[in-house]
Amino acid sequence: MNPVSSTKFAVGMNKISDGKAVDVTVPQNTSLKAGDFAMLDGFFGLVPINVKTEAGETVVIPLQIDQVEYATDQITVAQAFAKGTKCYWDAATNKLTETASTNRLVGIVTNGKSASNVIDFLLGPQI
Repeated sequence: MNPVSSTKFAVGMNKISDGKAVDVTVPQNTSLKAGDFAMLDGFFGLVPINVKTEAGETVVIPLQIDQVEYATDQITVAQAFAKGTKCYWDAATNKLTETASTNRLVGIVTNGKSASNVIDFLLGPQI
């Protein structure tokens, strides 16, 4: 058996996290509930804790951005949200919508709207 030459590389030295959450700043005069979705610092994700900021105050939180399936009632209820429908974030209403317009694409419906106005959706990539 002949030896095989190899080069050693320091793998993982630049890895910071698994990308399941990112630290974002909650701006002043903002109130968020744990379990709500929000767009902060250009990232869309799930708020893990209750947070309220006052005038002149900000706070950093770890926004969950895992590309997994979530359930939410934070939707524009007048819309159908059928399975396979693309979901967009409406920053004006802080709700998911089916309307693309100037809204940001954030995911796709995996289980259509229930009688209690809840959908399941797969969170898309942050790019």
